[in-house]
Formats: sequence, structure tokens, C-alpha cells
Amino acid sequence: MADYYETLGIKKDASAQEIKNAFRRLAHKYHPDKEGGNTERFKEVNEAYQTLSDSEKRAMYDQYGSAFSQAQSKGGVGGFDNFRDWATYAEAMKGQKSNIDFDDLGLGDLGNIFSDFFGFGQSRANSRAQRGEDIEIQIAIDFREAIFGVEKEIRLEKYVECKKCGGEGIEPGSKFITCQTCQGRGQVVRSIGPFQTATVCPECHGKGKVPEKKCKQCQGQGREKSFLNIKLKIPAGINNGQTIRLNEQGGTGQSGAQSGDLYVTILVRSDSKFKRQGKNILSEEIISISQAVLGDKIEVETINGPVKLKIPSGTSDGQKIYLKGKGASMVSNNIGFNREGSKGDQIIRIRINIPKHLNKKQKKLLQELEEQGL
Repeated sequence: MADYYETLGIKKDASAQEIKNAFRRLAHKYHPDKEGGNTERFKEVNEAYQTLSDSEKRAMYDQYGSAFSQAQSKGGVGGFDNFRDWATYAEAMKGQKSNIDFDDLGLGDLGNIFSDFFGFGQSRANSRAQRGEDIEIQIAIDFREAIFGVEKEIRLEKYVECKKCGGEGIEPGSKFITCQTCQGRGQVVRSIGPFQTATVCPECHGKGKVPEKKCKQCQGQGREKSFLNIKLKIPAGINNGQTIRLNEQGGTGQSGAQSGDLYVTILVRSDSKFKRQGKNILSEEIISISQAVLGDKIEVETINGPVKLKIPSGTSDGQKIYLKGKGASMVSNNIGFNREGSKGDQIIRIRINIPKHLNKKQKKLLQELEEQGL
């Protein structure tokens, strides 16, 4: 039985907010509807959250450990053993992608019922038909742009509000009429066994009215495809592979529904001079034998420009010299980006140039040094 704290990647003294933040991050990462998602991991993360987010259950889990976990896993449907668990889960999922596949989670029709209770939409298909699409793209930036931050302009083809009908989905000059599916209520009542639920009307999407004539340009969807330029601010210190989320900058939703999000993964090009290791920047400098033995002061290049570097006498090959504060900033938490403390260092690895060819005078000098035991 997995440790719930390890599953969420948190410490045992984590606060309620830390637990919720960890769940949101992992639920988004492993969401079954997301490319690369993992249904089993999603279940594990959810099971851990259902226990640790409830103070009473958490106290029992801390006391009884795996014994409580095993008992918990046998109760209820899919690990949700009472109404409060569902409400907590729904609250935690606010702001996340709502296309939850309850069939994949083994909840079947019961999952659809609870999805209606908590505003996830009438069904997976209906939810996908309304909310705008999430868009995922990659852009490449230079090493120095990643260190200092940069603003880029992205050109996308995506769904935007229909220019002809202004997103209403109605043909200009026409009017709205009462929806016959829900009789203007915006909801459809249905019964499944002992349950009776009111769901969003699939025809009018809760508005109670539909266009008498649908807009010919967008076929009543209220949106059309078009190219759009979007400005993206990339924070200083972003690392290769990190992702920026722009809320509601994805595809425009149908009939005025919420737009999707835009996810931009940053790819950082390599640099001929510098490499990055966390907050530190790595580089190399080559010096002569005499500089290594006697010491010297040389000019070296940093990401912020040239500086004077003191080479101590007796420097050995491979020795590292640190330039404090000459490294990179660091941003953590994909999507949100929180800056982590001060800048790192530039670490300069010294390489000693051993000449392959010596003239007679140089050889004689080395021989004399050898005779003196140097």
C-alpha cells in the first residue's frame, strides 16, 4: 500500500493548502483526458487526497497507516465513500480541465450523476462540445533569453469569437426563441433509479433560448477559426522543458462557453560557451602552465559580460573557481512560476594547456625545473 504523503509528494506536517496544491498539480499531470495522462496514477493521487484533505480521516491514517488505507479502499465507489468526499473533490478540481472520464475511473453512470451535481457538465461529450479546446505548443528560445527573460509573439490558428454574430450563434436579423428541449428552463430533469437530477440542457446549454436561425458563418457555434497573434512573457530563469499556461487563451468555447487554455512548453537552445546546472552556470577557461604555477589575473566571459578572474598560484587542472551571484535565477512550479531566492553562481572549470611541441629553450627550462624537483 503506497504512502499517501509520498503519493502527493508532501511532508507529513503539510498544511491543508499544501495538500490541495499538490493534488491540483498531480491531478492535472495525470488527468486521463490529458495527453500522456495516467488513469492509475490519477486514481492513486485522488485516493491519497480524499484521505489527507479530511482532518478526521487524516488523523486515523496517521494513527493506523496501511490498515486504514486498506479499509478505506474497500468502502464506497471508487474510493469516494460519502457526499462530502465528492464535494471536496469537486472543489479541488476548480480551475482544472473538466473533461473527466468517469468511465475510465470505473464510475459509469454514477459518475455522470455526480458530475452533474458539481458542475462538470451533463456528460463527457457535452462538456467537450462546449468548452474551448486546450492548445499545446512548443517554442525555442536562446540560452541568454532563458536566463534574462524575453517577450515573444506567437501566431496561432485557433477558434475565436465569430465576427458575424459576435459569439451569439444567431444569424443577424433573426431572434432567439424558447428552447423546446427544456421548455425554456435551461435544465433537463432525468431519473436514474432513486436519483433525480437536473442537468444542463444539451440544446441551449442552460440559456433556455436558441436561435431561430443559426449564424451561417459559424453554424450556430458562435466561433470560427482564425489566425491570432498572442504576446508571451517568458520569465527570467526559465529552464528547458518548463511549461507556461495562459488561462483562457486556447480555443474559444461554443455558444459563449469558457475558452480553453494555452500551454507553451519552452525549449532552450544550447550555448557554445555556457551550460546550465540548476541555478548555476558552467564554463571553462584554458590557462598556461606558467599561469597555473605562478598565478595570474585573466579576463573571463560571464553571462553578464566580461570580468577579471584571479587565478591562484598552484592552480591544478580541473579546479573550479566560483563567481558568486553570476548564475541564473530559478523559477519553479510549471504553469504558475514562483521565483526561488537569489541567483546562482558561475562555476569556472580551469583547464591547463599542456603544449605538445616545445623548442629547445623551453625544453631546457623544464629540464632545469625537473632537476630542482619542480
